[in-house]
Amino acid sequence: MTRIPTKQEVLDWISANPTLTSKRDIAKAFGIKGADRIDLKRILKELEAEGHLEKRKRSYRDPDRLPPVSVLQVKAPNADGDLFARPLEWHGEGVEPIVLIVARASDPALGEGDRILARLTVVHEEDHNYEARLIRRIGTNPRRIVGIFRKSAEGGRIVPIDKTGSTEWLVHDGAVLGAKDGELVEAEQAGPKNRMGLPRARIVERLGDPSAPKAVSLIAIHQHGIPDDFPDKVIAEADKAKPVGLKGREDLRDMPLLTIDPSDARDHDDACYAHADEDPKNPGGHVIWVAIADVAAYVQPGTALDREARKRGNSSYFPDRVVPMLPDRLSGDLCSLHEGVPRACIAVRMQIDADGNKIEHRFVRGLMRSAASLHYAEVQDAIDGNPNDRTGPLLETVLKPLYAAYAALKKARAERQPLELDLPERKIVLSDAGEVTSVAFRDRLDAHKLIEEFMILANVAAAETLIAKRRPLLFRVHEEPAPEKLESLRETAQAAGLNLAKGQVLQTRHLNALLNAAAGTEDAELINLSTLRSMAQAYYNPENFGHFGLALRNYAHFTSPIRRYSDLIVHRALITAHGWGDDGLTEDEIARLEETATHISDTERRSMMAERDTTDRYLAAYLSERVGNEFSGRISGIARFGAFVKMDETGADGLVPVRSLGREFFHFDREAGTLMGSDTGLIIAIGQRVTVRLAAATPVTGGLELELLSIDDQALPRGRGAKGRPTRRKAVSNKRKKDKIKRKVERKRRQR
Repeated sequence: MTRIPTKQEVLDWISANPTLTSKRDIAKAFGIKGADRIDLKRILKELEAEGHLEKRKRSYRDPDRLPPVSVLQVKAPNADGDLFARPLEWHGEGVEPIVLIVARASDPALGEGDRILARLTVVHEEDHNYEARLIRRIGTNPRRIVGIFRKSAEGGRIVPIDKTGSTEWLVHDGAVLGAKDGELVEAEQAGPKNRMGLPRARIVERLGDPSAPKAVSLIAIHQHGIPDDFPDKVIAEADKAKPVGLKGREDLRDMPLLTIDPSDARDHDDACYAHADEDPKNPGGHVIWVAIADVAAYVQPGTALDREARKRGNSSYFPDRVVPMLPDRLSGDLCSLHEGVPRACIAVRMQIDADGNKIEHRFVRGLMRSAASLHYAEVQDAIDGNPNDRTGPLLETVLKPLYAAYAALKKARAERQPLELDLPERKIVLSDAGEVTSVAFRDRLDAHKLIEEFMILANVAAAETLIAKRRPLLFRVHEEPAPEKLESLRETAQAAGLNLAKGQVLQTRHLNALLNAAAGTEDAELINLSTLRSMAQAYYNPENFGHFGLALRNYAHFTSPIRRYSDLIVHRALITAHGWGDDGLTEDEIARLEETATHISDTERRSMMAERDTTDRYLAAYLSERVGNEFSGRISGIARFGAFVKMDETGADGLVPVRSLGREFFHFDREAGTLMGSDTGLIIAIGQRVTVRLAAATPVTGGLELELLSIDDQALPRGRGAKGRPTRRKAVSNKRKKDKIKRKVERKRRQR
């Protein structure tokens, strides 16, 4: 006979498991079966009669209830994007109820920490007890600050590290969390913002020595809220994963697939192979195989791994570290296509003609074994006639056929005319200690372009397959430029003596014509930067709006599931579409595809901003020893408070503040993108060649302050303001003050 639990044991179970309180759940928890359920039912009825429990439909709850209108504090969105809240008016003895916020379209956006007044409805869902409808917001989301702590007798102050944050924050003695003077800390706003004095904050985390070289990326990670620690449950799931076998897969292990990546690549999620097409109907054609790590086999919907991957959205890459989307057991091991090791993959076989046009394709779920893990430079060296011990044996049989297929794809690319921007990418080289040893521009080799074209073709194939099979997916969307940005680009081109015609449907070929006309001239960089700035931000969406920049109608991300959640969604969609297993895209995932698309678009932008800020800080540290030196550059941006200059040597951006340009007033023309001196008539505009002196470099913020020495090889003119006479702006201000005093005196005289 099964032991029947005591009343207290039943109450303890219900208190500890508020979402598992049906009679069936309780019976299962205590192993009660058959006729013994009668005794359990008796105990539950007695507890209900004694007032310890209240039966609601088929479940038992603590009788304490929240008021129908309650004050709640909003929690951070969970991995599914749902917004829950903590009841601030809960006084019961049981477990605090779980409240789900049900937002209406007209509701304002809510953030973690917001306090709201809400109307509650009791529900009996598995993961929450109440649903809340917003009445009004009565609190604000506590602002987060990352900065340097400066200790004082009463506590201390926080000096923000953000370039845009000039306000210091006051920390009382009881809110310093043991922080030491000069330590990097993360804090949150404490209480409402004061009209007088410094705002108050409380320290929530100590981040260590801000001057340490390896703290640079750590600052950006915390400042932008990028999760960098995996929960124990996620690590446990990853550690339990085992290599996938051949069952249910096509055996690709004898195919000489190669991975070609940067020399410092931390993972290998794509491999490729090509050979001449033997089909007599396709003379001069090629067959291209692209195999991608089968992450879906290890990260299945609804698991802790999946929730954490979705939360992160993507991996974030910094010069000294990577914040991966998946734990290293997967990203660096089981899902990484290491040389000579069997690995699960989803592969696509693509047939192209002699002009690089895709004729047909098919997907398989397979098991592959990489023939070699190569990096771009050694592959390019081999093709250029300098093979090494690794590439030599592969040159004739594998590498040259890859390049032959790429030559065909280049023809199709030239016909398609995707946007061809020429903007070199910076590469920051660090020592083992994390200090910057050099800043250079990355080489753009044919090996890079080959992999890029193969991946684009595979992404197109994935999108086309899922469209044909009528399966939901996430598209990579890049819309055409907004009319006002296009007009700004047109004006910039005209100022440079170039032309971007009006009155036609814009295509990338029109922009390429402009870029080609500027190539080799002193305005080439300006036109490339201006074209880039005119582009819309790419994003993810369940609806297909095409990819303007690539000049493609159907495009989805398929080739990087280790580092992008979007690609994992596409993999699952392919699994479902082909009936390869039960680890495909679920109905629940399909229902929230739009929400997922918005979320991962946001995490992508978050990572881009963090990576950019890290680069700025490394560059400021690198240049801090060269304060006072002169540099050549070009005006890259104009704002009311000054001009931004991109320096030729490093590509770093610095600010020339208006206050450093003398005492004359500068008129800011937003539409023209210029600053004009009121006395001298000096015009500072985007694209001008300048010489600047580095006045200050602040590594902790990434800020560079510059002094403008010359424009287009001409020394700056000296305005009347620079000679000590008041500027027009100041003269007008003085006149207004005098007029105000005069009117005041006259009023008093009349009153007498």
